[in-house]
Amino acid sequence: MRLITHSMKECLNYKKIDAQTVQCLACSHFCKIKKGRVGICGIRQNTEGKLYLLTYGKAAAAHADPIEKKPFFHFLPGSTAYSFGTIGCNFRCANCQNYDISQMYSLKGKVKEYEKLNWGYDLSPQEIVKEALKTGCRSIACTYTEPTVFLEYCLDTMKLAKEKGLKNVWVSNGFMSQKTLDAIVPYLDAINIDIKSFDDEFYKSNCGARLNPVLENCKRLVKEKIWLEITTLIIPTLSDDEKMLKEVAQFIKKELGDFVPWHVSAFSGAISWKLQHLPATPVAKVKKAYAIGKKAGLKYVYAGNIWEDDVENTRCPGCGKVAIKRVGYGVERLDKNGKCPGCGKKLDGVFEVK
Repeated sequence: MRLITHSMKECLNYKKIDAQTVQCLACSHFCKIKKGRVGICGIRQNTEGKLYLLTYGKAAAAHADPIEKKPFFHFLPGSTAYSFGTIGCNFRCANCQNYDISQMYSLKGKVKEYEKLNWGYDLSPQEIVKEALKTGCRSIACTYTEPTVFLEYCLDTMKLAKEKGLKNVWVSNGFMSQKTLDAIVPYLDAINIDIKSFDDEFYKSNCGARLNPVLENCKRLVKEKIWLEITTLIIPTLSDDEKMLKEVAQFIKKELGDFVPWHVSAFSGAISWKLQHLPATPVAKVKKAYAIGKKAGLKYVYAGNIWEDDVENTRCPGCGKVAIKRVGYGVERLDKNGKCPGCGKKLDGVFEVK
């Protein structure tokens, strides 16, 4: 198959293996792709010996979202992020809630069906930046699906955003290659990475990936001083084991830093791709994960999707006073430009002057 679309752009990171094969270097799958075929993500194709991104300038979704929705609780809290993403993903998470776009190619079946796909609508990097400024957003978020697989689209947008004084954030599974990190680090301000489990078998069976590259990338991002927040979805019977959650918390504390926020969130089977048979996460399970993070010595732990008081508020790690109050996506800033309103201690994160 040779797919020609006006939205194709030659990929940044790949190498030629032989006359028929190229190797994609965007993520840690390092797919070897024959002519006319695509990688695991479904949107990076070997066309006549060159690797192309098929979704450049084709947004599957774009919205101005609260930054807390990503979730980021310590990066420009209370602001909005102009968010965009394309179809395609390098993971196959059974719990995916955006599977209608992330797994669109697999839902359609074989590669020969690609020409029937809804690739999205035209939205150039220039238009994204223009819309972000128009809607009063403080940042642009590469999200909804995995940004690594539409790297070139992200990168061109990020460069323009920087020029206009906008911040750049990613919401990612953390499986990118070092070459991809090399490309984005100069333009990236913050990233939320899922540590879905501390069990490599879970990554293999539930996501079609591996754990270690995610952990190594988290460590590098902290060293690069990119603001990092971690999310773990608590899935009943799959990622709710207390021993495993303690391992995640200890990794964050020892390898990343106690200042890195940890979001532990409830799962809903009803909106998942392949786990509709599983029940929603009991509130008690999420609260237990929250307690595990606190006991491990993490300064900032948040319980998501349970809609209970105080578990999403930011408290000063010094005196315990509430500095940022949250109800859903509603945010009340009580801090004094990133400092505790009680003792004056500086909160960890990136806070704009109010």
